[in-house]
Amino acid sequence: MNNKKLLENLRCIPDFPKKGINFRDVTTLYKDAECMQIMLDELYELYKDKGITKIVGIESRGFIMAAALADRLKAGVVLARKPGKLPATVVKESFSKEYGVDTVEMHLDSIDENDVVLIHDDLLATGGTAKATWKLVKHFNPKKIYMNFIIEITDEGLHGRDLFEGLVDVTTLMVI
Repeated sequence: MNNKKLLENLRCIPDFPKKGINFRDVTTLYKDAECMQIMLDELYELYKDKGITKIVGIESRGFIMAAALADRLKAGVVLARKPGKLPATVVKESFSKEYGVDTVEMHLDSIDENDVVLIHDDLLATGGTAKATWKLVKHFNPKKIYMNFIIEITDEGLHGRDLFEGLVDVTTLMVI
């Protein structure tokens, strides 16, 4: 989609969090009311006819648009969080990162087999966190799963989308 207004307002911070990485800062999109509306409108158009019943927001920037879109779609919101943040019984999925292992968790009662789920996060780069979240959602055996990101980074040799080839429908609002 690559909306011109969104691209113009996306901040890029070179060498953050380490040298050689160009960090895409979506907070500049969230603080602009017009950008928020554009993103929400585009997401709504993508998913309005899909029967979405739950939106899984990935910690933490994924929570923002997950909640806004859930309101518009009349769906529930489920949080995919880092370990120790959810108070009730959880299911978890660990995944390898460049320098170790990380884990995402969801409440055990978050999703059921009658749900149509959209997993949402702000950014698709390597895809590790998103893949772990997808595996968690699969654990619940919902009717259908979709996946969406505001930004997909491909200009730095990243191929996160490849992790989902043939597994789930992935959409993004911007490809950089």
